Amino acid sequence: MMHEPIAVTILTGFLGAGKTTLLNRLLKDPALQNTAVIVNEFGEVSIDHMLVEQASDGVIELSDGCLCCTVRGELVDTLADLIDRVQTGRIAPLKRIVIETTGLADPVPVLQSVMGHPVLAQALRLDGVVCVVDAVNAAATLDTHEQAVRQIAVADRIVLTKSDLADESGTLRARLRALNPNAPILDGSVSSMRASDLLDCGLYDPNSKIADVRRWLGEERQHDHHDHDDHDHEHHDHGHHHHHDDRVTTVSLVHDRPVSFSTIEMFLDLLRSTQGSKLLRMKGVIELAEDPGRPLVIHGVQTLLHPPARLAGWPEGPRGTRIVIIAFDLPEDYVRRLFTAFTGEPAIDTPDRAALADNPLAIAGYKV
Repeated sequence: MMHEPIAVTILTGFLGAGKTTLLNRLLKDPALQNTAVIVNEFGEVSIDHMLVEQASDGVIELSDGCLCCTVRGELVDTLADLIDRVQTGRIAPLKRIVIETTGLADPVPVLQSVMGHPVLAQALRLDGVVCVVDAVNAAATLDTHEQAVRQIAVADRIVLTKSDLADESGTLRARLRALNPNAPILDGSVSSMRASDLLDCGLYDPNSKIADVRRWLGEERQHDHHDHDDHDHEHHDHGHHHHHDDRVTTVSLVHDRPVSFSTIEMFLDLLRSTQGSKLLRMKGVIELAEDPGRPLVIHGVQTLLHPPARLAGWPEGPRGTRIVIIAFDLPEDYVRRLFTAFTGEPAIDTPDRAALADNPLAIAGYKV
């Protein structure tokens, strides 16, 4: 019996940001009916679990430990057990699973657990990452904790809490946009905010079932940021150096013509083998020369690439290849030169391009 893949939402954010408060609030929303919640514990007292209002048996408590390390295996087991119970009819069908990570967790290994397991990848679909940010303490937290920066960098939605108590929320918003230009920033103190504002971050519109490539890649968000958020620039503190912030890179690669499958495969393989530990998330839509009418969709986390999918046809918007890479300590120039080496454009200023045509490593700056 075939089952619709279950949407997975990862709820992250640093200690004290208000994840559990937000979760309690969202669980009352009808949009989260038929949802299982996995609450991670850290420490000897299950504070978060006690604060989650368990209206049904959908809240699952994991043992002590952080999702990104000691509990990773148990997370996979828990998800697999949930899927088995749904598929065998022991529990009602689930529409969504929410995984609340500990505030100390790097969400990237959690993404790997969901996307990299062969069984889970078929039964689940990653809907998105929601990051909760405490407006009062976020600046100091981002300055001192790398995990907090990574949580924001990979988010599909950012929820700003306690903004009514913060003196300079504009400065923080500008900093968040610099770290993650693709994610909408929502005010968590607004009573009108609903679960639907945080859900459905994936490739497909859940109502129409039509792929929304621009929204998924964050292109609309970047457009809006450039057009409407200029007022944030005045809040930048140009004299302050945010060390962790500078280590986050968002690279957008665009190629306006079809590329062969082998070309994109070699580019991705080389990028992952040389820079895999630095890659946080990667999304892409590719026009293949072998079948330009059906775009190839890729989604990756570090060295892990989710099984590529093919769309039935092109949605609205331009064709070509568009890849968005979010990374930590990644040399952007290297990525662009490597991409150029395989696609052949834009032109590279080299004394003998023909001699380098069969040696992409050399074009990308490697000595081989």
